[in-house]
Amino acid sequence: MKVNTAFDIYQTTVNAPPAQVAEAKARRDLFKDAFGTEGDIKLVRASGSLARGTQHDPIKDVDTILIYKPETKPEWGQPGDSAEDALDYVRDRVRGLLGTYGSYKPNQVRLARPGDHAVKCFLDDPDAESPFTVDAMPALRQPDGSLLVPEIHSHGWIRTNPGYLIDLALDAHAQGRIYAPLVRVLKRWRRRTGTHVKSLLIEVLALECLPKTGERSAALAAFFAAAAVRVNDPICDPAGLCGPIQPDLDVVALRTALEEAADIAANARQHERWDQHDVAVRLWGDIFGPDFPKPPNGGGSGGGPEGGPGGVPIDIPKRPVRDINQG
Repeated sequence: MKVNTAFDIYQTTVNAPPAQVAEAKARRDLFKDAFGTEGDIKLVRASGSLARGTQHDPIKDVDTILIYKPETKPEWGQPGDSAEDALDYVRDRVRGLLGTYGSYKPNQVRLARPGDHAVKCFLDDPDAESPFTVDAMPALRQPDGSLLVPEIHSHGWIRTNPGYLIDLALDAHAQGRIYAPLVRVLKRWRRRTGTHVKSLLIEVLALECLPKTGERSAALAAFFAAAAVRVNDPICDPAGLCGPIQPDLDVVALRTALEEAADIAANARQHERWDQHDVAVRLWGDIFGPDFPKPPNGGGSGGGPEGGPGGVPIDIPKRPVRDINQG
């Protein structure tokens, strides 16, 4: 089995089924169309992983941003109760448009519940195991293009710029068409690190460390090696507005997982160069787990000094050495 064939098969496991993606987009567009009829709305735009093309199976929620005309909400954006008031307003409008007696399309939203920044709207039974939600976030556009959004826990408003990350992701994918699918692969891999890693942190790491063109196996090997070093410094919001993405990240655990993956990936790449694809596929399976395709013959021993053709020692690229911030 060729390495590229194995990655083709694995990608179908990682990707959300087309019907699921279509349903998620339809539900997101339902909100866009409904709120597009509101006189105080300036723009409704998609956000989140679905907008960046980095969603993976299963899709549990989608994000939408409701950008209001500032002249219609002069009290918003002020410290104090206006953040909670804004979310309560959106909750009421969701009910009015899409609730049981909704004026736009009734019986679409079963429950609308304000959270810290957005109103979580349950389109499925809220008591189901993994109910699908649309997160509707009110916002006010700022002169620099950023957004002012409510934050309940601080009783205020914060600046953010999700559109900036969307633009970066779309540009990265356009360069070689490998970025978005490989980010989905890496989001699946994060579950094997032994520690909690936010999916957004993996996306931002990929923006910095994942080559945007070339072979997928080469790009992933380069990512693991570069990210094992990069993770020693804080991974922050690319727009420079929100600080570290995951302040409680267990840096040591993630770095260890990245280093182990980098070593195995370098070994796999070496066997791929020797046309020992079955061995390489088995090694990639060691990184990505049992869902990764298995070579028909099991892939052999796959490493060690005896692994090279004619007894040639395996030349595994070394990771760069640097002072380590223990995080």
